[in-house]
Amino acid sequence: MSSAVKNEEDFNTRLDNAKKSLVVVHFWATWAEQCTQMNEVTKELAKKNPNVMFLCVEAEEIPEISLKYEVEAVPTFIFIKNKQKIGRLDGASAPDLTKMVKQHIDAVAPAIHIKADPKEALKNRLKSLINSAPCILFMKGTASQPRCGFSRQMITILNDHNCKYSTFDILEDEAVRQGLKEYSNWPTYPQLYVNGELMGGLDIVRDMAQDGELKDALPLNSSVDQELTLSERIKALLEQNQVILFMKGEPTAPRCGFSRQIVDILNKTGVKYSHFDVFSDEEIRQGLKKYSDWPTYPQLYVAGELLGGLDIVKEMEQQSELKEALMAGSTDS
Repeated sequence: MSSAVKNEEDFNTRLDNAKKSLVVVHFWATWAEQCTQMNEVTKELAKKNPNVMFLCVEAEEIPEISLKYEVEAVPTFIFIKNKQKIGRLDGASAPDLTKMVKQHIDAVAPAIHIKADPKEALKNRLKSLINSAPCILFMKGTASQPRCGFSRQMITILNDHNCKYSTFDILEDEAVRQGLKEYSNWPTYPQLYVNGELMGGLDIVRDMAQDGELKDALPLNSSVDQELTLSERIKALLEQNQVILFMKGEPTAPRCGFSRQIVDILNKTGVKYSHFDVFSDEEIRQGLKKYSDWPTYPQLYVAGELLGGLDIVKEMEQQSELKEALMAGSTDS
């Protein structure tokens, strides 16, 4: 069988179910023509090898899995048995993929290694998320598209109070969705955090608003910020930063292989640059794709103009053109 992975939890469940059977994971992207071709190859291999589990992971949409297996380009194939990686194939080669499937079908499944406590890792991640902005709302959906009535009411209250806040869509991350309930001892969503502390859910925030206490407890937008459209927000980011990388995660903790690779390249140049984590703002994440007519991340801008994504930056580095291009836009190199 060959099927698409929905999220990290779905992926882990499939690995559990596979046990000692061979699992072949195809990391792909919609924009890469080679991936489309290799998808057809995996479908044929799945028909010929019914005892092998073939999974498709969209590399940029589920960065946690891509980062775990150090996927930095697509297509990439990871071979797994007993939850352990036993092989890897980079690039689009149907003969090599077919050969490696045959080689690994009868390979002995490796023993499972004891890893660091996943609960502690989740706790650290939740703490980082809660402190990622002065005011952050964990909700169902996004600020522009709430996916439950309680989240919609919370957004309305925050907007009515001219609050400057970030959001996190818990429907996109089941581990965070379940873990945050235990972490904060708060069983429902939405949850609002200010300066790293839980303020409460909808009932508490609504009561504070009615009592006139909410405004003083929230970080407020300036009148200028309030009037900015999405396009103006993007222009402001580009104008304020001579060299800026829009990426998934932070330079010190990239959340996808493509972002990590471009960070490594930029760091080698020694040129200073700013960054923006597109996971921190869904409106920017989606809006910048249309603004620049560039469908994927990371995206690198110099002096307000799009330089390109990973492939272009990598090519410029190989041709020794990158540092000069960055310095032309950098005021502090």
